Amino acid sequence: MKKNLKYRLIVTLVVIAGSVFLFYPPSQKINLGLDLKGGVHLVLQVLTADAFEAEINQVRDRIEADLRENGIVFGRTLVTDDFQIEILGVLQDQEQELEDYLSQYSVSWTTRTRFREGEVDSVLSMNAAYRKALADLTVRQAKETITKRVDQYGVTEPTITIYGSGDVKDQIIVELPGVEDFDRVVNLIKTTARLELKIVHPTQGGPHVTREAAVQSFNGALPPDFEVLRYRNPSETRGETMYMVVRKAPSVTGQHLKNARRSEDSFTGRSEVEFFLNAEGVELFSRTTEQNVGNRLAIVMDNEIRSAPNISERIASEAARITGTFTREEAEDLALVLRSGALPAAIEILENRIIGPSLGIDSIRRGVTASLVGLVLVVMGMLVAYRLSGINAVVCLMLNLMILMAVLAYFHATLTLPGIAGVILTIGMAVDANILIFERIKEEIRVGKTVRSAVDAGFDRVFSTIIDTNLTTLVAALFLFQFGTGPIRGFAVTLAVGLLANIFTAVFVSRTIFGLVLQRSEIEKLSI
Repeated sequence: MKKNLKYRLIVTLVVIAGSVFLFYPPSQKINLGLDLKGGVHLVLQVLTADAFEAEINQVRDRIEADLRENGIVFGRTLVTDDFQIEILGVLQDQEQELEDYLSQYSVSWTTRTRFREGEVDSVLSMNAAYRKALADLTVRQAKETITKRVDQYGVTEPTITIYGSGDVKDQIIVELPGVEDFDRVVNLIKTTARLELKIVHPTQGGPHVTREAAVQSFNGALPPDFEVLRYRNPSETRGETMYMVVRKAPSVTGQHLKNARRSEDSFTGRSEVEFFLNAEGVELFSRTTEQNVGNRLAIVMDNEIRSAPNISERIASEAARITGTFTREEAEDLALVLRSGALPAAIEILENRIIGPSLGIDSIRRGVTASLVGLVLVVMGMLVAYRLSGINAVVCLMLNLMILMAVLAYFHATLTLPGIAGVILTIGMAVDANILIFERIKEEIRVGKTVRSAVDAGFDRVFSTIIDTNLTTLVAALFLFQFGTGPIRGFAVTLAVGLLANIFTAVFVSRTIFGLVLQRSEIEKLSI
């Protein structure tokens, strides 16, 4: 056996063994997509306006604190509906100081000044470029948070992609194969899970029966640093919705959260959520409780007070609890979303579909049947047209499919119904290269060349044609993968992998088989 042929044979056998190892057993190694396995398909829209509002309020609070620290006198600040912050009532003789201070916001905000008698008003507007950058960041953060929640829930091979038209990409497509508890998954995904610890007003904090009663306890005008939030704690409100007055600025937020888990009350056995703060959170929590001994601390989830314990002493512990009438499942889900972090903005469900597994079983059966019928017809056609040489093409076709399945298994790719269509197309294209080679070999034999030289000339002269045709289709598959979504990507993946495997089997493996047939002695006639 020639040395070159020996190496070719070894490589071929290694590829066959490696392919079998990677995809066997296929039921455990190949992941099925949503259209085959059944599950949940969601189209979510991230309400980026929430992120704009949060950013503007944070900037406003920072400006107020800085102006007071720098001794710049102002009347009040105001946030408008068109992403603007108004600083009202600055003394005219402090105009330059105000302008110098606001210059640090010039990259993301535009500033204009209005003059009144003895006073100056400044208006900051969030510019379009900053709004777009903030919107993009919000959507990416939302995708990462949803991915963490889905991963912790235990969904196998989910598909989570950002989608949109033009420059506006504020939608997220979520496909979760095998999920049956639709309502629970949707609640996990869309819950904002914004955790805040806020001090309750020391004298008129409540709870109050209505929101109006809470405001009326301050003679109809709430202090500017306080707000009214709903309060639901069955042990105190007996299941009714009441209201409490709390400080707007949180003492500790979910950003200081290190971990969260479901636990049980040692006396009642009720489920509750225990959360743990990082070092900075412990320091803030300790300082807050020390300064507010005797007051109540509201534990706020998504602008609703879940519990409001009394602060009896300084607390330096990293652990705190959220109590209520949680079921075991509700407590576990709340702990999960707290661990994965809060969504940067609220989410609206634009589309939701539940795909039953019966459709998947039927699709798999029909897809496998179509693939087998196509495979049998191709094999019969090659054997009839090229006789014994057709066996060469059949072997290459089988190895092509083995490599395709092995690559899908290795990269944990998801097989979808369009992916099965890609497999069927691969079967047809796999023999196309062999047909080109065989026809060229027949032409070389007709002009009087020996079998060995005809085989060599057939592979050498068709090589560039095979590369060109497969690469052209491969480019199309790459575009489908880049710009397509879910099912289209599944088709593109199987098609691309099949094309690359086709080049290897048609050019390398097929020539190796011919080499093995022709190595022993000079064959005068080839069954082709």
